[in-house]
Amino acid sequence: MIELFRVPDYDFIGKRRWAYLVSIIFIAVGLTSMAVKGGLRYDIDFAGGTLIQVRFAEPPAIDKIRTSLSRIGLGESVIQQFGDPREYIVRMPLGPSSPEEVGRRVQTALSADPALGPLEVRRVEFVGPQVGRDLQLQAIYAVLAGLVGILVYIALRFDLKGSVAAVAAVFHDVLVSLGALSLTDRDFSLPVLAAILTIIGYSVNDTIVAYDRLRENRGKLAQQKGLSFAQQMNNAVNQTLSRTVLTALTVFFSTAILLFFGGKVLEDMAFTLFVGVVTGTYSTIYIAGALVVEWTQYMEGRLRRARKAVAKA
Repeated sequence: MIELFRVPDYDFIGKRRWAYLVSIIFIAVGLTSMAVKGGLRYDIDFAGGTLIQVRFAEPPAIDKIRTSLSRIGLGESVIQQFGDPREYIVRMPLGPSSPEEVGRRVQTALSADPALGPLEVRRVEFVGPQVGRDLQLQAIYAVLAGLVGILVYIALRFDLKGSVAAVAAVFHDVLVSLGALSLTDRDFSLPVLAAILTIIGYSVNDTIVAYDRLRENRGKLAQQKGLSFAQQMNNAVNQTLSRTVLTALTVFFSTAILLFFGGKVLEDMAFTLFVGVVTGTYSTIYIAGALVVEWTQYMEGRLRRARKAVAKA
């Protein structure tokens, strides 16, 4: 087996306060971006409306497309180039007309404009308001169900503090990924939701490996005195470091190929996975174990204070 780090002895737990600061900065920047922009930019799957993908014979100027749409009162539509310079996506929010009617009007307006030349309508999608709202709720339920499942599973397999720390680390990964989506003006779509759920599973897997190693070490070193819990956790993270990084690199390169060569349809999903792999590895090394250490030290401190109070009484 390839070993990237033969005998690693990095003080990850000792640097946890710096790691918290880095995480807080990233999450704060992402949340600020979402607040300034009025939330995530939901794809038509969640927001509802009409989406038309059009391929022109020659690359058109975007202002000509907007001018053509302005003639039918849809000049405020979102117009985005989609991969090839000749392909564009036009998104229209829900309005008084039915999505089907809006779609027909857009096709007619673009086809009749001589400034745009010949075109081919490659995709037309309609999503009603109720469907969009239902999908938003289902997305929230899916993420919450995933987190609750992780909480229960790790609590049963290890203990409650490990479970809460793992869920906190996963929540950290989700927030960083959503912040990255907002900062780069990417859409939150159904494939992106699938990527978020994948990140949740991926991140907690590495955390469980570190927890397992900690438990094995505590059994083997039961007679060894002088090692604090923080040192034991640090050893466990170091001993699983090669596996964690190698696994991350495998997924990282796969998602990088999808991101750069997978086309526009997969780009947002691949970007979410790309960010999620990085932050998931980071949280496994710096956040999950560190939170368990914080909790353990807090409980030990309370126990010491209680014993002193009993001794004085």
